[in-house]
This record gives sequence, C-alpha cells and structure tokens, in this order.
Amino acid sequence: MLTFIGLGLYGAEDISIKGLEAIKNADSVYLEFYTSNLMGTTVEEMELIYCKKIKPLSRHEVEVERKFLEEAGDRNVVFLTAGDPMVATTHVDLRTEAMKRGIEVRIIHNASILTVAPGLLGLQAYKFGKTGSIPYAEENFRPTTPYEVLRDNQSMGMHTLFLLDIKEDGRYMNPSEAVVLLLEMGKKLEDETFSENSLVCAVSRAGSDNPGIWCGKASEALRTDFGPPLHCIVVPGKLHFMEEEALQRFMNSTSDRQV
Repeated sequence: MLTFIGLGLYGAEDISIKGLEAIKNADSVYLEFYTSNLMGTTVEEMELIYCKKIKPLSRHEVEVERKFLEEAGDRNVVFLTAGDPMVATTHVDLRTEAMKRGIEVRIIHNASILTVAPGLLGLQAYKFGKTGSIPYAEENFRPTTPYEVLRDNQSMGMHTLFLLDIKEDGRYMNPSEAVVLLLEMGKKLEDETFSENSLVCAVSRAGSDNPGIWCGKASEALRTDFGPPLHCIVVPGKLHFMEEEALQRFMNSTSDRQV
C-alpha cells in the first residue's frame, strides 16, 4: 500500500490523528518538501513526534527514480507532503502510476493553501479563478504564463492565487519578487492588466499562530518586508462589499490571531 499523507501548512503538530496512526503502522516513511515545505518544524522534530524514521526525497528521487513505488508493492509505504497531498500534479501522477502497478492507494487529506489563503484574507473561495505559479526567472526561462492566467481571471472578475517558487537550495520567493516578475511579464506582453497601481494581497506563514496578512498597491509591495517564508500572493478581481469589509477589518486588526 502507498499512503499519501498531508501534513498541513506549518508545523509538525498539524498532522491529523488518522495520518499519525498511518505513520506508526508504516514500514517506511518518505517525505517530499520541494513542492512546498513546513517552515515551523524540522525533519528531526517530525521524527521525534511521529516516532518514525523519515527519509526526505529529492525531486529526482520522486519524479524519476521512484524506488518507493517498487517498495509499496509488498510493504506499507507512507509518502508525506506539506499541505494537501493531491494539490500538486506530481502527487497525482504518482497516485496514477501506483494504481497502474496494482498498488493499493490511500489518501489522508489536510489543510491546503488553496482554501486557507482566501479564508485569512476574507475573500470568497468560490470567486477564485485558475491558480498560477510564479517561478524564478532564469537566463533561458522567463515564462509569461502566470500573467496570462491573471489576465484571464481578471477578465471574468475573479481573484487569482499565485503560489511562489521555492528551490531545493533554500531559496523562497517573496511577494516583492513575485510582483517584480509580474510587472516584467506585463511589459513583455505589452499589457496593462497588472500595473504598479494594482491591488495585491500577500499571505505569509499560513498555518502559524501569527500569519502575515497584507494588502496594498503593487508599488507598495515592492518596498515591503514580508518577513520569513512561506509566502503566496493574491490579486483580487471584482470585490464584493463583504470582501472589501473583511479585507479592511483583517488588515487593521491587531488582536486577530489565526491558529
């Protein structure tokens, strides 16, 4: 059996009781932290709390080698991921491949940034369009797909959630970097859907006891220190008056703490 277990968004304690029981009954436990990460814990702390040895896997080991799939043919293997395990297309592909091999698959879900970010900001989850990912720009890789996703969502008045790039070398994109890249994409496409006057929201350290919630103009985001990762940004579409009130109240609250 191959069991996918979502760990939630921040700390080792965010795991469900069902997930913890599955880990205790597993023959092997693997961990993938390159699509997302838990910034409030370490592998060592997780091993202490879960009472199990955990083997972190690299992107190559997950997407190419996949030795843990062979092991799951006759042993109980657990595959840990941050957030909810079936949000990342990589994990969906693993699930499909396991089923092709006749391996029984079990999924234990957990909180996802796809619903937590709208909730923290007070935006209505069903008013979000397609989610985009913003990768770091490289010499021969400067895609405009994220901007095109934003443009399409804006044309329908829908909000856009952007997941920000993380690298295995320890780099985590912050909202300021994401805004710079979106502005550059707009110039490249000669499109003004997103500009320095556009409204941008940022959610930082979701799932922690004191997450960062910020909203303002894109130009202001360029000058803002958003603190430690992880981060994501939201570019609102057409706001309902209840969303406007929620944004203003949550941004101005000093006592509101989300756990």
